[in-house]
Amino acid sequence: MVMFLFLVVALAVVVAAVTLAVVGGGENGPLPEAAPELLRDPLPPDRPVARADVEGLRFPLAARGYRMADVDDALSRLGAELAERDARIADLESALAGARSSAAHGPVPAAGENHVSMDKPRREDRP
Repeated sequence: MVMFLFLVVALAVVVAAVTLAVVGGGENGPLPEAAPELLRDPLPPDRPVARADVEGLRFPLAARGYRMADVDDALSRLGAELAERDARIADLESALAGARSSAAHGPVPAAGENHVSMDKPRREDRP
């Protein structure tokens, strides 16, 4: 019986403390609203994104995880950077393939030059 009475008193004390905390039973009233965290180190707008920028990127916490606007902005920026780099790589690879094929076929005469080949014509070149 003593244990039951102790548990009831302890429960009453806990309920009273929680009620006072929620209602804000102090002199200053309820706690002020906390300012939302903002993204401190966004991706640099004036230069391409580097690996260190992505590794150092930290999103502030919100009520249910991360702020979706910050994450969406970072992902769209990274997607645009990757698409730009992929296009640049494709251009460079096609230019390299063109340079390799022209090097394999020999030098191309400049426009306006009359070039006469002394090589024997191949079978597919003959009429």
